[in-house]
Amino acid sequence: MEGREPLLVCAIEIYEVYKVIRRDISEERAVEAVSALGRATIAPVDEPLALEAADLSLIHGLAMADSLVYATARRFGATLVTGDADFEGLADAVVVR
Repeated sequence: MEGREPLLVCAIEIYEVYKVIRRDISEERAVEAVSALGRATIAPVDEPLALEAADLSLIHGLAMADSLVYATARRFGATLVTGDADFEGLADAVVVR
């Protein structure tokens, strides 16, 4: 991974990735995707993060999972890179298409 930034994943994203891939493709592929996420740093959801996420949800109108992901990125000083347009215009969030 030389020349690449380390990957940080909020624990809630394991749920999201597994659910969407299992629903749309297969359980086997979902398990493979979650296994690949295991190579990243998995950030747990603790009480301070949950409260920060709730505040961000109220301020920016984000859904619960999105606000947890955004709060995780902010906690670690990371840039959030996503394909989710709900993050458009937020500081330190890059939406790719």
